[in-house]
Amino acid sequence: MGLTGIQIFKLLPKTNCKECGVPTCLAFAMNLASGKAELDACPYVSDEAREQLSAASAPPIRPIDVGAGSRAFKTGGETVMFRHEKTFYNPTGLAAEISSDMASADIATKLKEWNALQYERVGLNLRPELVALKDAGDADVFASAAKQIAEESEFGLILMSDSVDAIKAAVEVSAFKKPIIYAATADTADDMGSIAKDAGVPLVIKADNIDDLISLSDKLTSMGLKDLILDSGTREMKQLMEDQVAIRRAALKDGNRSLGFPTITFPCEMASNLEVETMIAAMLIGKYAGIIVLSDFQGESIFPLLLERLNIFTDPQRPMTVTQGIYEIGNPDENSPVLITTNFSLTYFIVSGEIEASRVPSYLLILDTEGLSVMTAWAAGKFAGDLVGSFVKKSGIVDKIKHKKLVIPGYSAGMSGEVEEELPGWEIMIGPRDASLLPKYLKDNFT
Repeated sequence: MGLTGIQIFKLLPKTNCKECGVPTCLAFAMNLASGKAELDACPYVSDEAREQLSAASAPPIRPIDVGAGSRAFKTGGETVMFRHEKTFYNPTGLAAEISSDMASADIATKLKEWNALQYERVGLNLRPELVALKDAGDADVFASAAKQIAEESEFGLILMSDSVDAIKAAVEVSAFKKPIIYAATADTADDMGSIAKDAGVPLVIKADNIDDLISLSDKLTSMGLKDLILDSGTREMKQLMEDQVAIRRAALKDGNRSLGFPTITFPCEMASNLEVETMIAAMLIGKYAGIIVLSDFQGESIFPLLLERLNIFTDPQRPMTVTQGIYEIGNPDENSPVLITTNFSLTYFIVSGEIEASRVPSYLLILDTEGLSVMTAWAAGKFAGDLVGSFVKKSGIVDKIKHKKLVIPGYSAGMSGEVEEELPGWEIMIGPRDASLLPKYLKDNFT
């Protein structure tokens, strides 16, 4: 953000109305400066101040909404060069190519296969978002394929053609899906820009180098287009990495608005097989690609890319957590075992998954440890005996069971005595250290 909290404060109404959710306008200004609040939260800011603040608070890389429906996503909007500085916000979109000359039945089969590539991980549904439809030379066939993909699948759509007529026809039948147009060049900028502007869809601009990309960006933004995506044109790995870094640095460090847009990259045009494409894509996820286009989606390549993307676009300063409370697994009753663990998401989903696999209905207590795993939380004193005992008493679990048995993680066995002191009359049982042993443990002790 270009303005400090004090500079922002001077433009606010200074009513201290608290309607923004914080006690004072100064506090709101500080939150706005640090990116913790949105300007729309203030109902009384003047139109003049709003205009100044909106321009000053705009992210250096414009966030762009891509697609519509369940797989719609946002690209761009980033504010730092390195994830540890703050966080990366909008995960890289993943696309795979389909040629427009593919038979309609084959397209349907391919879409069905790709749609099945969905994976559950720490409570999240991981899946690719886009289909890149490549024009095979017939505008009518291209438009028909675009219509089929838009209407019959959840995937977003990238329309890839050098033909203005083909793009126009395809956009007309798929505009409701908010497709991306690929691509405007120096020769087609006016026509492609007009189509994108009229349809209100994102437009990729492609040039041979970054200098030409800046010229093209300036031309299209002067036409009133705001949602641009950049393709520096190179398909050589070393040069592409240099371009990705240079574009990001120019936008973030130099304030170059001409390059303040997300990028699109094409591993599918840089390798002869999907394995090498996947390797290139893995590097580009970490080096600022807004969208990556592959030649195909296959489980063995897309799954590791989805996991890498999840890890990189998770805030390193805020561990993924689940809510503290009682979780019922498998319709437990008053005689079912009670287990306890921390609220780190990965811990919860691994433990709950093993309990479910055991087919022993159970109660799983989740204690808020600020997102720390069992060992870390225990070492930090956030999963201590007194805290566990106090939580058990307050959780309401005693109203759901007849017995007084509590299973604690094996890694925190050292606190069992403290828990017993806090919960007199309870039997504190030491569970296994490895969650994979929970099914056997539960069957041996509770069936």
